[in-house]
Amino acid sequence: MTPQQFIALVRQRKFPSACLLLGPESFQRDYCRRALVESFLAPGEREAGLIRFDLEESSLEAVLREAMTPSLFAPRRIVVVRNAEAAIPRGRVAATGEEEERSGGSEGLARYLERPPEDVVLVFEASRFAPEGDEKARLERVRKFYAPLPVVVECFPMNPEQARKLARNLAQRVQLAIGEAELDLLVESLGWDAARIAAEIEKLAIWAQAGKRVTPTDIQVLVPEARAAGVFELTDALASRDRRRALEVLELLVRQSEYLPLALAGLSSQLRLALAAQEAGWRRPEQILTQASRLGVRMWPARAQQIAQTAATFPPRALRNALELLYEADKALRDVRPDDRTALEAFVFRLTGPSS
Repeated sequence: MTPQQFIALVRQRKFPSACLLLGPESFQRDYCRRALVESFLAPGEREAGLIRFDLEESSLEAVLREAMTPSLFAPRRIVVVRNAEAAIPRGRVAATGEEEERSGGSEGLARYLERPPEDVVLVFEASRFAPEGDEKARLERVRKFYAPLPVVVECFPMNPEQARKLARNLAQRVQLAIGEAELDLLVESLGWDAARIAAEIEKLAIWAQAGKRVTPTDIQVLVPEARAAGVFELTDALASRDRRRALEVLELLVRQSEYLPLALAGLSSQLRLALAAQEAGWRRPEQILTQASRLGVRMWPARAQQIAQTAATFPPRALRNALELLYEADKALRDVRPDDRTALEAFVFRLTGPSS
């Protein structure tokens, strides 16, 4: 079940006896929990009716005992259980689940759910593992352990389209005057992190009081992660062989405490994608966006526009030369005692020199 489906369910006052909020995405998890509390508990019931446990500190059996014990002070209760992963026995083989069944964990939950109290909702939160890489198997083990629960809400990282929609909705809610290009910059620079998007939009809303329109400069000043614009501006300056502007952008990145190896990686990615677009004959941003999606590369319209512009500005030979010089700069950054700024400045001087 998606967070949106869960929220629609509770707003219809269809409350599960127990649910699992599964995944590392904190914004969606918090939003689901808040929607459940606001729908299930009256304002006067929330202080006594919201019970919190942490399975790093308490046992699953203690949680179930609390849920089954009537309360004199709270006619309706929501029991929120953090670190739900801690209930899974450590060092057990998860291939068949037989060891977990013998531990009594899932079995105890199943017994509880045979006749759960009508005035209690159990909310388990398992946020340690992501649905990819080495953590995928661990996440599936958590899902299997909590299989008796009737509702599992997948709080996974948003894709670019979901993140942009969220940002637009949040900006409209706080009446933030921000354009589409600026919204793209904000969302992409924050890596589609919903919690960070919400926090930064709230910050921008305070900054842009009295109807002030947010500019890209505002975002660069207020959002440290807004690297994309800086890297693209550096790429644009290098393509124009504008050494002075390139050094000014580099100076700005240093003043903003930018991690220069990461900026170098962003520059390398920009140039490699531009070279790939040239070789494949992708000239329009729409082509780049479509092909990148087919290849599984996360792409955003503004990013595709930047790549198309870089591909159009750099001749193929200059792009290859820039990538070779980037390789040398990367080696310099990996030296025993690297001076990141000096390595990047040397790269700028070599690329914008008359012989390059």
